[in-house]
Amino acid sequence: MADPERSERRRPLRPAPLLFEPSEAVADPEHFFDLESIEDPAELLARSTELTLAFRAATDRAVEFQAVAAAQLADPRRFDRLTTADIAERAEWTEDYAKKMVEFGRELLAGDAQPGQ
Repeated sequence: MADPERSERRRPLRPAPLLFEPSEAVADPEHFFDLESIEDPAELLARSTELTLAFRAATDRAVEFQAVAAAQLADPRRFDRLTTADIAERAEWTEDYAKKMVEFGRELLAGDAQPGQ
């Protein structure tokens, strides 16, 4: 079990900003957010941890936006609404996953919370 005192002493980790890499850097398969140029292992661990947290946060937000979009596309009040099978095909999901995402999106919309909040 984690020691609560020790947890309180740790500095809170904030996600690092995700910036688009220049196209010439993306073309180099060894290049990844300039991590390969960091020689100090402590600094490398800190920066790679920041990036990991940023990617996780970005993934969570993107999934929420996907769910809201799926719910909006499946809304029965829309004249052009899509079936969950259509949504699944567009998003490259299974139909069961599309149904769950539509439900999740409806929950988010019912709570009037914007994705990511």
